Amino acid sequence: MSFVALSEEGRYEPMYFVYILSSEIDSSKFYYGKTKNLKARLESHNSGQSSHTSKYKPWKVIWYGCFESEQKASGFEAYLKTASGKAFLRKRLI
Repeated sequence: MSFVALSEEGRYEPMYFVYILSSEIDSSKFYYGKTKNLKARLESHNSGQSSHTSKYKPWKVIWYGCFESEQKASGFEAYLKTASGKAFLRKRLI
């Protein structure tokens, strides 16, 4: 899955996804990431191409958000990895 947004200059720009994965074999394991193509990234995680996620595959997407800029997506991804971000996602997102 990938999306584009129409910029103020009239150009189509890629959207960035911030996503949360949950392991289907251990529901206590989560992974937070960002990508331009969510479907391809999930396939990559589930095929074992990522050393960080291969041990707990298969994964499923439990939440994703779409951002117009990579900077905003990176900022939100970083926030989700903090203690307050994890509390927020458990209370509001999952």
